[in-house]
Amino acid sequence: MKRIPRAAALALALTLLLSLCGCGAADGKTHLTFQIWDVYQRDSMAAICDAYTAKNPDVVIEVQVTSWNEYWTKLEAAAESNTMPDIFWMHTNQILYYTEFGMLADVTDLYDDVDPNYYETHFSDISLGNAQGVDGRMYGVPKDKDNIVLCYNKEMFDAAGVAYPDENWTWDDMVSASEKIHAATGKYGFMAYNDDQMGYWNFVYQAGGCILTEDKTQGGFDQEGTRKAMDFYIGMQKTDWCPDQTYFAETTPQTAFFSEMGSMFLEGNWNLWNDMTSFPDMRGKWDIAYLPKCPDPASGDGRATISNGLCYSTAARGKTRDIALEVIKFFGTEEAQNIASSYGAAISAYDGTEQPYFDAFAQAGYDLDLQVLNDQFEYGVQSVNNSARP
Repeated sequence: MKRIPRAAALALALTLLLSLCGCGAADGKTHLTFQIWDVYQRDSMAAICDAYTAKNPDVVIEVQVTSWNEYWTKLEAAAESNTMPDIFWMHTNQILYYTEFGMLADVTDLYDDVDPNYYETHFSDISLGNAQGVDGRMYGVPKDKDNIVLCYNKEMFDAAGVAYPDENWTWDDMVSASEKIHAATGKYGFMAYNDDQMGYWNFVYQAGGCILTEDKTQGGFDQEGTRKAMDFYIGMQKTDWCPDQTYFAETTPQTAFFSEMGSMFLEGNWNLWNDMTSFPDMRGKWDIAYLPKCPDPASGDGRATISNGLCYSTAARGKTRDIALEVIKFFGTEEAQNIASSYGAAISAYDGTEQPYFDAFAQAGYDLDLQVLNDQFEYGVQSVNNSARP
């Protein structure tokens, strides 16, 4: 390799430093980087950035998309070298890990000049819990909220003469439907993929068990409800109408469902827009329904859906910390969260900004029973998490 002249190396280093710190550029504006991992949310995130820039023309925000696995590898390396992006998404799987090491800015008092109770007034307890550290302080502004739904193929149900799933469906109904659909069509029934949030976690909490005790110090796998749910969920893979894990190693339940090889699977609402756009030939052939409830739970009423949500964060010691805090403060407003919802990729966390998400599907002609999502938030269970999860 040719050696770089000292002057050129110095200029290159200065350019890199400026790009990392989001500091002054040739146009005299402050340029910030905003790192996310979902390409399907690029447009909605760019829209709220543009809305901020419209009010603050001296600040320009670039949305950068990185794959899920690469995102966390790069973020951890950046945290160690104090070169984290100016703004970034934080996930419940990781937030306690990052706060434990003091990597995230404390945003507990961010809205005190607006309303000291801003978070409690505008966000659910689950949304707040997803953005808090073990000390109860806020280390991110809630971004979105979600839950898990049952996707089903209407044509396969019709072919087997089975009524569509409704709010009264139980595990037993799901098993019966799976058996009849497999017998009539040769297709799989419910596809019990070994996943946590989009799989057995939901069944465990429906049965009155838990994955982690309330104090987050012990697993709940010795509890009656947990054992019951795990036996049921894992047991489905032993039937003729459900693929086993060897099958799922090569074919995801989403792929099997939209290839019309299976009639039911669990899906997160953050994927529904992508499902509609990526599989246009399937539109009208499928719909979503409430998760079937446990018919005889160890405790509770048998209903549960895992509810998760991301938050907007910035580094505790970032060079652009102050301006980044102003940006994510805007991201947590009703205006910004309405904009984000309107793209149909995620339901914003701010209470009352859900409707634009539903409107986006209607305007695109995507016919799904989205009321299911609203109803299920009433019995959502916060996504399981503690600082040991990573």
